[in-house]
Amino acid sequence: MALQYSKQPLSHTEQLELLEKRGLFIEDKSKAQHLLNNISYYRLSGYWHPLLQSPKHLHQFKENASFNTAFKLYCFDRELRQLVLGEIEKIEVAVKSQMINTLATAFGPFWHTDRALFRNYKNRHDKFLQKITDEAINSQEEFIQAFSNKYSDPYPPCWMTLEVASFGQISTLYSDLKPGRSKRAIAHHFGLKDSIFMSWLHTLVYLRNLCAHHSRFWNRTFGVSPKTQATYSKPLISPNSPALHATSTANNNTFVMLSILLYLLQTVNPKNTFKTKFLALTRKYPNVDLGAMGFSSTWAGEPLWR
Repeated sequence: MALQYSKQPLSHTEQLELLEKRGLFIEDKSKAQHLLNNISYYRLSGYWHPLLQSPKHLHQFKENASFNTAFKLYCFDRELRQLVLGEIEKIEVAVKSQMINTLATAFGPFWHTDRALFRNYKNRHDKFLQKITDEAINSQEEFIQAFSNKYSDPYPPCWMTLEVASFGQISTLYSDLKPGRSKRAIAHHFGLKDSIFMSWLHTLVYLRNLCAHHSRFWNRTFGVSPKTQATYSKPLISPNSPALHATSTANNNTFVMLSILLYLLQTVNPKNTFKTKFLALTRKYPNVDLGAMGFSSTWAGEPLWR
């Protein structure tokens, strides 16, 4: 039977007293109180949770667990999210470019308005057109306003429309395209089958939203499991690799998500520094447990990460 929530709010001083009572060492109470005031107890609790003894529901900390250790985990996670978000932006721009170039060449500048090209036009595609029309009407972008003032067409051409479309809308637009040569060509550019590319786009949108909303990234089990294919045009991780099966959920740990980013960046920016930046981050925070992110003891030997 569900219980009624009865916990009462605590002052920052009371929060620190509770943490100390549970065995957490607080090096600098003034600093800790400042962090609680500007980050919040609940957000930080996700980073001292790994420092709890088992069973964790008793809320007793391990010996030598400290507030600073938890805060460093928080800092690592924040910097990792920022790194991931920056790389997803590059991939998003590249996906838009491929869709514009490939589909405009095949079907003209207004392919995105052609119902015949889409599987689900009565539902998602019509909604996409309505939403993008509303956004274009309200857009402050000069190129949208200039088009509307000069031309009578109800929709801007694809290269304008996709510029103001969100990554989620782009993912939906690609997924709703009917199977065909152009859809395969876009996915092939990134070294994937179209069904796998659809799955990865959905995954990237999920990761992008997670990072944009500052959610915990480093040691979570993600709510999406990207599909895989038997072979790849560029190095990825072996389907039989211990690294892929570092956790009980093979396809939704942090290692797999970072590997997908790195794989796509081989096409988007062959000289990318994502791997270098990630390794620098792990050296900056040496106490971070890579195993909690799905990295096995053999991950560094994977062709993608070597």
